[in-house]
Amino acid sequence: MAWFRKKQEELTVDQLPKELIPKHIGFIMDGNGRWAKKRGMPRRMGHVTGAQTFRKIVKACEARGIRSATFYAFSTENWKRPQDEVDAIMNLLREYLKESLSDFKSENIRTKFIGDRTPLAPDILALIEEAEAETAHKTGLTLNIALNYGGRHELVGAMRVLAERVKAGEMAAEDIDEQCISDTLDTAGQPDPDLIIRPSGEYRTSNFLLWQSAYAEYVFMDVLWPDFSEEHLDKAILQYAKRNRRFGGV
Repeated sequence: MAWFRKKQEELTVDQLPKELIPKHIGFIMDGNGRWAKKRGMPRRMGHVTGAQTFRKIVKACEARGIRSATFYAFSTENWKRPQDEVDAIMNLLREYLKESLSDFKSENIRTKFIGDRTPLAPDILALIEEAEAETAHKTGLTLNIALNYGGRHELVGAMRVLAERVKAGEMAAEDIDEQCISDTLDTAGQPDPDLIIRPSGEYRTSNFLLWQSAYAEYVFMDVLWPDFSEEHLDKAILQYAKRNRRFGGV
């Protein structure tokens, strides 16, 4: 790979060796409200523009050969926001779900939702189930939408499932290992994220994919999510490609 290290400043993403393209990218979509406030708009308009950015970046990930992409859409803590903002986000979700099947019909994208669905409205639940069923056969990018998601909440849920299995005699406590836990999480069967991108200038993980991101590379970018572009995506991938990932080794 010495030739690559010497030439890396000159390469574009489509020239990268396949092994240097992340298999799974996580996106902490942050900054919608601030983007709107800077422009004298209601916060809802930031979420509208952020949703447009989301669609664009999903398709960009598919075009670049990314196998999985997880977008942090709504956290378990976001219910604390003003009710009108929460309602606006949920209405945008409804609109997205109604449009997504036609919007991505020509794309080889499988849609999955991760997170606790319990508090979601019945019509949203029905749309989620339809979107997942209609795209289950697709073999390209797996699009994970993290909705009412929190990494700690996910781990608590996985521990409860495993505890019930032990209680029922289906397994012994000593059988619980890292792989067993991974197989019980919402992202079971998918590779752990290689790269997590957080725009908006914040430097926090915000309870996102806590278990799965143990060895992920983070790229923090000083751009609000509605302004995030394919160029920003490529910069993050190129930065990832320069990292020396040792996974605890030398």
